[in-house]
Amino acid sequence: MSKFWLDKAMHEFTQEEWESLCDGCARCCLIKLEDEDTQEVHDTAMVCDLLDTSSCRCTAYDQRHHLVPDCVVLTEERARSFTWLPDSCAYKLVANGRDLPEWHHLRSREPDAVHKAGASVRGRVIHYGEVHPDDHESMILTWVN
Repeated sequence: MSKFWLDKAMHEFTQEEWESLCDGCARCCLIKLEDEDTQEVHDTAMVCDLLDTSSCRCTAYDQRHHLVPDCVVLTEERARSFTWLPDSCAYKLVANGRDLPEWHHLRSREPDAVHKAGASVRGRVIHYGEVHPDDHESMILTWVN
């Protein structure tokens, strides 16, 4: 099997190849809080209300940018520059010329490998809408890449 993610430049990927890079960790769906003084971005245990927390997939993927205007469109450049993406993010790895983790579904052929590897948000998060605004800061957490 060809490793298209190593054999092609990202701008040459088909839409299907681009979408297949997503490992389903859903860590990009974590609500981030930015420290106003330091501009440091912190992950929280809150996720977008559109996320199915069991499958770690968006329930309205094709409409997500309309329904959630600040939902990020991930591009090759953003994959390189967004420091908040986890080190295991396939887009970040490939954008930086690196291979996918062995557990990634494109290598392992196991759709749930990301969950088995403990790299997803499954079982660790709550929907943003379920948390009172006064409690947002208490939801800050540190993920181990």
